[in-house]
Amino acid sequence: MTTVKGCSVFSGKNIEIGFEGPVITKVKDLHTTEKLPFISPGFMDTQVNGYRGIDYRSGELKPEDVIKITKMLAASGTTSHFPTIITGPGEITTRNLKVISSLLSEQPELDSAVKGIHLEGPYISSEEGSRGAHDLQYIRDPDYREFSRWQEAAGGRIKQLTLAPEREGAIEFIKKVTSGGVIVSIGHTAAQPETIRAAAAAGAKMSTHLGNGSQSMIPRLRNYIWEQMAEDRLSASILTDGFHLPPSVVKVILRTKELERVILVSDVTDLGGMEPGIYRWGDIKVKVFEDGHLGLAGTEYLAGAGHLIDHSLAWLINSTDLSIKEAFSLCTVNPHKLFFAENPPPKLDQGDPADFTLFNWKKEDSKLSVLETWRSGEKVYPAQ
Repeated sequence: MTTVKGCSVFSGKNIEIGFEGPVITKVKDLHTTEKLPFISPGFMDTQVNGYRGIDYRSGELKPEDVIKITKMLAASGTTSHFPTIITGPGEITTRNLKVISSLLSEQPELDSAVKGIHLEGPYISSEEGSRGAHDLQYIRDPDYREFSRWQEAAGGRIKQLTLAPEREGAIEFIKKVTSGGVIVSIGHTAAQPETIRAAAAAGAKMSTHLGNGSQSMIPRLRNYIWEQMAEDRLSASILTDGFHLPPSVVKVILRTKELERVILVSDVTDLGGMEPGIYRWGDIKVKVFEDGHLGLAGTEYLAGAGHLIDHSLAWLINSTDLSIKEAFSLCTVNPHKLFFAENPPPKLDQGDPADFTLFNWKKEDSKLSVLETWRSGEKVYPAQ
């Protein structure tokens, strides 16, 4: 039996975890005042567009690229993620879904690292601001036959679909897609409040990076951001990298969604971790700033994120009144409850998957200092 020791982010107590293979078999309290690193279930990030030059929407995506991303994410404490394919040519979406699905079929041990796929678009708003960095020429109305072909290419692994409910046919489309168990998330939208309500009634369960992917000028009171915050049927993912949302907005979202309906994501892109400068996404120019954040060159709009969850968690705790237990639930317990409700969420209990991260952190640190990351009982960072 392998054992690790740490201070639980949930109880604040020193514990020893024992595991044989992929499952925790023993957890015991340690009656010691020894200074141990924190221990948390591994982070789940349901919005990863790419990282350090690898792009999930690229027509040149290779199976080894998926493996590389899982290894790089492990250095941040992230043990599982959803590859996120954003708006682009339909044939490339199909191709990349097949690449990911084939890899997971051939190497089923990676199922614990890639727990699903997220399609962000192409059924989103065409309006400036709301569409964010999505390429206008490929944005279109929902097409259930097209989505079904994509789900077949993915081997049924599409778990989340982000769309704008004001697109023609979107409400009926939501009903069909959710009946198949996919979580439909509202995002990159300019919908009227009544359309947000109709989407929730049709089965939408989530808002993608709430507050972002929006126009700079919206109606003062009757708008799609207020409506999504007030809609109790919708959970919400948020970006807390310090650039996408100010602390006041994060606090409001946390309070309206009552914590258990908030999910922390990175939304990191292929330019995350890259050197500062101007890069191209097709016809779109993106700037990597000195502080690591990304923006559409020459505009006030952001273009995805450049930081991982180890950075976002530190900012979240430092900028709000959340406890460590509350903050870490947003990327461990909460996403599991929404996407894998049939299984109990990970809480460092006996019978849980042996997926966890050990790290040091103190107040005001800009990111966690990850020491070890374990997935399915194997140490994946530092690599063995």
